Amino acid sequence: MKILVTGNLPDNVIEPLKEKYSIEMNHENRPLDHQMLLAQIKDKQGLLSMLNDNISEEVLACAPHLKMIANFGVGYNNIDVRAATARGIMVSNTPGAVTNATAELAFALILAVSRRVVEGDRMVREGRFKYWAPMTFLGREVTGKTLGIVGMGKIGKALAVRGRAFDMRILYYNRKRVPPEEEKNLAAQYADLKTLLTEADFVSLNVPLTNETKYLIGKEELSLMKPTAFLINTARGPVVDEKALVEVLRSGKIAGAGLDVYENEPALAPGLAELEDVVLLPHVGSGTIETRVNIGKLAVDNLMAGLSGNIPPNLVNPEVLRHKRQA
Repeated sequence: MKILVTGNLPDNVIEPLKEKYSIEMNHENRPLDHQMLLAQIKDKQGLLSMLNDNISEEVLACAPHLKMIANFGVGYNNIDVRAATARGIMVSNTPGAVTNATAELAFALILAVSRRVVEGDRMVREGRFKYWAPMTFLGREVTGKTLGIVGMGKIGKALAVRGRAFDMRILYYNRKRVPPEEEKNLAAQYADLKTLLTEADFVSLNVPLTNETKYLIGKEELSLMKPTAFLINTARGPVVDEKALVEVLRSGKIAGAGLDVYENEPALAPGLAELEDVVLLPHVGSGTIETRVNIGKLAVDNLMAGLSGNIPPNLVNPEVLRHKRQA
């Protein structure tokens, strides 16, 4: 069987595939050109895709032999799963592998925006740090504040644990309440979204991108936040109406934001980059050596299972199995 790997991955991740399959891999540390993707996927049975890849109906139509897509990451909104299912193609993701790294980054953004870390670094590098004075360049403490977690999955729960280490009050909003025992262990209190936005000092978004969560945070929701509150987004960009966020930040209606993802990534909404009270990162929530290796190994396990005729550990379209039985 032939496999296309669209991103440059370490040898220790790819080695199991090389031992069993014929591999074609993008060795550049940049996304595979779309036209190259269309050309290279034609004779492949397996695809190890990256979140940059737009695996659309057009791409799938070029791959009549494709049996399995293993996506490198938790999110898979870059794949037309419905079209893949219709063609009998299994799709998998890598949940769990990014939990700690993403929770760490979310908390790093909380600290960075509240203590003005990036702004301070820029001040020193530009030679604008001339003296210390008691009431200059003040930030806000994190300890004892209220952390509002929107999306209490694995990452949300890991973030709650870190928040408790700072004696934070934990509010959470989720489609389904977590079990009472888990709420107790996390010292987390369930709240509806409106209450959370009204009371939280830090609102952290940790939801997948779905039709229901697109623009979950828009102008109306942002208007509910305190003028001293910060928005943190390490989920997916379109969860936030970025244009509305810029307007709210410009008017000083919230204190700031820490963003790792963007609505039209990598492009930013006009005016966002000019705002001093925003920390902007290049989608590095899972960007640790340990995590990226683990994601790769999990994606490889998924791919090999699917191509061997087994059910991948992290199959996201189980309905494809019914499709295969009917075929």
